[in-house]
Formats: sequence, C-alpha cells, structure tokens
Amino acid sequence: MKVQAWEDAFKDDSTFLFGSAPNRTITELEHLFDKKWSILDVGCGDGKNAVYLAKQGFESIDAFDINENAVGKIERICTSQNLRINTQVTSVNDFVFEKQYDLVLSFGVYHFVDKAEWKAFIKKAQDNTRVGGIHIIQMFNDSIPPTSDIAPFAIGMAKEGELCELYEGWEIIQYLSYTFEEEHPDVPLHKHASNKLVARKI
Repeated sequence: MKVQAWEDAFKDDSTFLFGSAPNRTITELEHLFDKKWSILDVGCGDGKNAVYLAKQGFESIDAFDINENAVGKIERICTSQNLRINTQVTSVNDFVFEKQYDLVLSFGVYHFVDKAEWKAFIKKAQDNTRVGGIHIIQMFNDSIPPTSDIAPFAIGMAKEGELCELYEGWEIIQYLSYTFEEEHPDVPLHKHASNKLVARKI
C-alpha cells in the first residue's frame, strides 16, 4: 500500500510518520525486557520503535516493512546515529523466520494484511518465540469502519476478542479495547476502534 502522506514522511529523516516518541506500551513495559533479547519489529514503518530500542542499548533488533522507502529511512538514521538495526524489505506473508525471538512487536500493521495471512504469521511468530518471550500487538477492529484514506487497504480488521483467542495458553499481560480520535491533513477528525494485546509465552 502507498499513501502519499506516508511516502512524503518517509523522505524526511528529521521526524517519524506517527510522532517521534516510541509507542507508549514499549516504555511502560521496557522494565520487563532484557538488553540481550532478540527483537522483531513487524511492519516497522519508518522505525520509531526500533530506533528507540537501539538507542536504549538493545543489541539484536530485526525490523521489516513492505515499504522500501520506510526501510531506507531507517538505514539512513542508523548510519547517521551509529545505530544497529537489521532491516529487510519484505511482507508479513513473505518473511522467513531464521531464529527464535524474545520480543515481537506489531503496531498498526495486521489490519492491512489479509486475515488468514496475519493469523498464519502470528502462529509462526509464536512457534519462533522463546519461552518467556513477549508479543505486543496493536491493530484496528471492525467495530468502527475504516476511514476513506485507508479503507481500500484495511482488509484484515479483527473482530473484538479475536486476538485473545489466538493466544490461548499464553499469559495475557494486558488486553485493551478502546477507541481514539486522530486527524490527518486530508482526513478530518475521526475515530478508530483498536485492540492491544501483550502476551507472554509460558
């Protein structure tokens, strides 16, 4: 998918598409993470979460996104700030797990992926997560229709509770169902319905 406002942001290395601060869940739970953990940032966009973790001294970060401009921006930031993030241009459907992870992050990605594909990916991610490892997922659910700018791409929105069902047998650290408002230059103030899940493999 290509949204022009996103493409324009990927050309600007001075800021990130959705703000410079990392997702709040990461900073809230960072005390649970080990600096030696292997981390995977799924659909990393222009990398604000991966870059934050690299700056905090996390040593093994893999990040991928389907958008080559977003990944290129991360690579430029890493070069200019002497950070190390292993990047890859690929999709949820095509990513190949080559090692076990301790932390798998996905913010605002899966609702843009066919539901059967993101469910299959989550299963692979679970199989390739070490015991004690954590998954953090945020995605839109279908209780509020998507806005016009993303509607053609929002093909995999979850139903309420669907994420929890996929993590049966894991420890659910946090599950939230909420709505929030935002606006973009070409889209007036609007609402999204979202789910957030934090689960630990036991």
